[in-house]
Amino acid sequence: MSLGIPEKITALLFDLDGVLTSTAVLHRKAWKQTFESMGQPFSEQDYLAYVDGKPRYDGVRSFLASRGLTPQEDEIRRIGDQKNDLVNQIIDEEGITPYPGSVRYLQAAREAGVPIGVVTSSANAMRVLRAGNLLDYVDALVDGNVIVASNLHGKPEPDSFLEGARRLKTPPENAAVYEDALAGVAAGHKGGFGFVVGVNRGNQAEALKTNGADVVVNELDELLS
Repeated sequence: MSLGIPEKITALLFDLDGVLTSTAVLHRKAWKQTFESMGQPFSEQDYLAYVDGKPRYDGVRSFLASRGLTPQEDEIRRIGDQKNDLVNQIIDEEGITPYPGSVRYLQAAREAGVPIGVVTSSANAMRVLRAGNLLDYVDALVDGNVIVASNLHGKPEPDSFLEGARRLKTPPENAAVYEDALAGVAAGHKGGFGFVVGVNRGNQAEALKTNGADVVVNELDELLS
């Protein structure tokens, strides 16, 4: 079965929230509650423009800067940690649901023997992968904890994807990136990856292309043939 990628691609790097699992919806809900508890209205467009795909504290800075606010670092961390506690509570209450099309694609990649990495800004990735029964597909994980411990720049910088490729022992030009966030496809493009797949979860197909996606799909299994 073809994975819908160029022949030169020998490793796959997937974002987690919004690409493999529907947890992006839970993150958006937690961000909305967090910011609106501060009296700052927060829309889906705010999520896509300022928060989606970025490390947690970067998301706080980006959104508040859009409102002309520049809080101290300890306040940024307090807000980010409040959001993290809230998203964990929501995950406990609502559970984790992988996208069926993404699971089919992971199964096809595993059957084809192509190494799989997950690259995410989330510090809760291991918990989400385990709850979604996806851990068996993952050969390498770069999550928010690795990003902080290794002092990597978050998306839209390519550092985390480059680390994922390194862990899969694959040059970037031979690895594909799968992302639903504008910051994520921009990171894939900036990092010189061989193929960047945009996953259109937020009605932003053209923006995904503009930011660096080579192809845009609504579901990953559209790539299978």
